Amino acid sequence: MKINGYHAALSVVVTLLLLSACGQSKTKTEAETPADFVTVKDGQFYIGDSVYKYVGTNFWYGAILASEGRGGDRARLAKELDLLQSIGIDNLRVLVGGDGDEGIPSHIEPVLQTAPGVYNDTILDGLDYLMAELERRDMKAVLFLNNAWEWSGGYGSYLQWAGEGKAPVPSVDSWPAYMNYVSRFVTNDSAKAMALNHVKNIVSRTNRYTGKPYSESPAIMSWQVANEPRVFSEDPEAKRAFSEWIHETARTIKAIDPNHLVSTGSEGRHGCEQDMDLWNEIHSFPEIDYGIVHLWPYNWSWVHKETLTDSVGQACEFTSQYIRPHYELMAKIGKPLVLEEFGYPRDGFVFTPGSPTTGRDEFYRYVFNMIAESGMIAGCNFWGWGGYAEPQHEMWERWDPYVCDPAQEEQGLNSVFAADSTTLAIISEMTQKITR
Repeated sequence: MKINGYHAALSVVVTLLLLSACGQSKTKTEAETPADFVTVKDGQFYIGDSVYKYVGTNFWYGAILASEGRGGDRARLAKELDLLQSIGIDNLRVLVGGDGDEGIPSHIEPVLQTAPGVYNDTILDGLDYLMAELERRDMKAVLFLNNAWEWSGGYGSYLQWAGEGKAPVPSVDSWPAYMNYVSRFVTNDSAKAMALNHVKNIVSRTNRYTGKPYSESPAIMSWQVANEPRVFSEDPEAKRAFSEWIHETARTIKAIDPNHLVSTGSEGRHGCEQDMDLWNEIHSFPEIDYGIVHLWPYNWSWVHKETLTDSVGQACEFTSQYIRPHYELMAKIGKPLVLEEFGYPRDGFVFTPGSPTTGRDEFYRYVFNMIAESGMIAGCNFWGWGGYAEPQHEMWERWDPYVCDPAQEEQGLNSVFAADSTTLAIISEMTQKITR
């Protein structure tokens, strides 16, 4: 067939456009899973072609510590990251920022979101700085975007902004009053809309220090819907609304940032009103990349303060029993399971850095060996990192240095400090065993 000059020129243009589109497609595909991002395959985490198995910690106050305002201390931040790296910790679970009013008992300060969509730029700057530092050090972060508990605002702040009245303070008004109040979150469309808007604002952010969108940051392992999201209700309609909220939030994150993993932040069965079907449902969504459990032997009354060192065996037995059914559900759908919070008080229920941690050390060793040998857990973040902080009061007071224990708990209850030599030695030994 004869092709005239017009058609020949058109053919060349079409060919060039197709080649260009193919090239763009390849670039986009490569950008979606860069070699230094964490991915999931066959029930395991990978970075590139290598399995990524990690020991991490909770460092929720990282963005505040990295800021240049009240609560900030970049010199301490550098020391903390240096020490963490020296013992093999490369994964930090971090709160994006607090929400709501300041001056509330047991509530962190300074907050990030002072009103719906209104941000304290000093804390945003701290978050950017922290993420730039983690990139530079080849460390990873799990960033949680909301909180079911009062210590950072979360559910309660959104409900208050939605016109549901003043949020109860557990230490003042009782825990039942607080939990009854926040049970309205998953059925309050206005509160959920404000929370989703916050998610969009943060996930679409560009880091002022690196100049890159957060979606292109190799320091992010996962975005997380919330810290310990709960229904706080046995009502089937509330459970349905909870599941739908988790799914909508995860879909929104993936639409903005398809490069990174998304996780729930759930405690496991204990955070789903003892309903394993609900836990399985929220972790089966395709936008949720892995399963999560938390473990709190003391908080859940598996052990008691009078018998902490004598009850470690019981805590270990209950730990195995708790983890196994969660692992089995994730194994069926090919997703890893992470133990992203676990803690154990010090001997004698004291809180002083460097004081004996015989029970804690035994419990940590058991958990780390489970990660290394059982195949059930792909990674963990112990709770939590107190590092070089020196608590000033038993309960947190404004502008005390942050440890990892939230403001409503004794400062030093579960935190691991730089002075805790025996615990640090176990962590260092086990990170080498787990990640080798």
